[in-house]
Amino acid sequence: MEHPESDPKAPSDNTDDASSEQHGSEREPVAADNSDEHNAESSDERNGDHDRRIRSFVRRAGRLTPAQSKALEDLLPRFGVPETPAQISSQSLFGDNRPLVLEIGFGNGDALVWMAQQQADHGFVGLEVHRPGVGHVLRAIETAELNNVRVLETDAVEFLKHRIAPNSLAGLRIYFPDPWHKKRHNKRRLVQSQFLAMAVERLQVGGVIHMATDWEHYAEQMMEVCGQHPELVNVVAPGAYAERPDWRPVTRFEQRGRRLGHGVWDLLFRREQN
Repeated sequence: MEHPESDPKAPSDNTDDASSEQHGSEREPVAADNSDEHNAESSDERNGDHDRRIRSFVRRAGRLTPAQSKALEDLLPRFGVPETPAQISSQSLFGDNRPLVLEIGFGNGDALVWMAQQQADHGFVGLEVHRPGVGHVLRAIETAELNNVRVLETDAVEFLKHRIAPNSLAGLRIYFPDPWHKKRHNKRRLVQSQFLAMAVERLQVGGVIHMATDWEHYAEQMMEVCGQHPELVNVVAPGAYAERPDWRPVTRFEQRGRRLGHGVWDLLFRREQN
């Protein structure tokens, strides 16, 4: 799980080459290199996406291990979200009406697997753009013998727009998304007002958005954007950050960061009828 612009001195933990452009809880920091950022912007313009939407991630090829390649071939048909135009539901994925939780940018998937183990009565869907991370989590799902997780390598915004029905999610979890910390790249951050409006529509009344970041400026932006949405209520208090809930595990990256004095900010907002 990787922030393209992250501080090269920040701690890292990446034992299976499962980094992510959308998620940072186990990212391996990379020195700021404008080539990736320039290539991302050029790619958007070449593809005609610049006028429609500025993407919040940069795809990197990454290195697939033989085990990850085998997992993608053998396990994705079992644990993957079917790549069809149809909208998903707990019924279509798990055969019942259990609460459905979506995690955007699961990175290597350790948190996703842990949450699915702790909340076995929930169904979890994880989205990630980094192929090695998908291969890594598929192996972990099989090892843990989990039947309540489905994953997909895809653009989260497009997935939310086309594959998630309004009022269908019990929870949305976004942990350590890419902060794009340079001011000129803040526009690439995932959590913006337009994205949030679409995400809230997909939440059931009473559903909770849980976000966490280790970049204070991004936390402030998240708080401002969520606080301005008329259907969201801060679970703690207006303008207040939350203590880490029991359902979010502390990653090894986060543990090392805290020892070095790095902060982590959790935000919890619940959808209520306007």
